[in-house]
Amino acid sequence: MKQHDKPKGSFFTETFKTLIYAGLLALVFRTVAYEPFNIPSESMLPNLLIGDYLFVSKPSYGYGMYSPPLPVKALENRLFFTPPLRGDIIVFRPVSRPDVSYIKRLIGLPGDTVQVRDSILYLNGEEVPRAAITAYVHERRPGGLPEPIPTFTETLPGGKAYTILEMDGDMGGLDNTPVFKVPPGHYFFMGDNRDRSADSRDPSVGFVPEANLVGRADILFFSGKPEVAFWEFWKWPFAVRYDRLLHRLN
Repeated sequence: MKQHDKPKGSFFTETFKTLIYAGLLALVFRTVAYEPFNIPSESMLPNLLIGDYLFVSKPSYGYGMYSPPLPVKALENRLFFTPPLRGDIIVFRPVSRPDVSYIKRLIGLPGDTVQVRDSILYLNGEEVPRAAITAYVHERRPGGLPEPIPTFTETLPGGKAYTILEMDGDMGGLDNTPVFKVPPGHYFFMGDNRDRSADSRDPSVGFVPEANLVGRADILFFSGKPEVAFWEFWKWPFAVRYDRLLHRLN
C-alpha cells in the first residue's frame, strides 16, 4: 500500500462524520434560523396555495417551546421575545393538537375583543373595513369547472391589507360568532379563506398562547401543483408555479 493511501475504514469513518456534522448544522439552522413549511390545506386561499413551500423565521418572535424540532418545556417562557404584529402570517401549535403545525393570520392581540357578524370582522367593537375586488377563480377539484369566489381586501387597524375569500357567502357557519376576549399572553388567529378555516373562532383551536408560536412565515421559495412532490424534479417544468417563486409574504 502506498504511503498516502488511506484504509477503506478511514474513508467510511470520515464520510460518516461529515454526514453527522451536516445533520447537526441543518438541525441548528432549523432551530435558530429558518424552517421549511409546506401548505397542506386551502385555509389561507387566495394568498397561500396547497403546494406552496415557505421559510418560517424562527428569530422573529424569539425562541419558544416549539422552536426546536422536538418540544422543549424549558422554553415555555420565550427567549429574546419580540411581540408579533397584527396581520402577520404565523405558524403555531394549537393547545388541543400540539403535534400539528397550523398557519393562519394574526388578527387579535392580547386584550383585544374579536367578533364576526354577517362575515364582517370587528376588532375592539370597531368594524374592520373590507372592499370587494375582482373575484378569485378557484378550481375546487381536478377537472372541475372554475368557480368565481367573492373576494375582498380587508384592512386592519394600522393599515395592514390583504385578500380574503367568502366561499359560502356571508352567512357561513363561522360568519357569526360571539365576542372573543383575547387573554393576556394569547393570540387570536383567522384563515384568509374565512369559510374554510379551522382557526381561533373554532373551540378546537381557540386562543393560542405565546409559548406555542413557531415563527413568522416570511418567504415563499417554491410552489408546485399539489399532485407533484417537491423532490420530483423531473416533473417541475410542467408543475412549477413560476409566478410564485421567491417572494415575500404579505
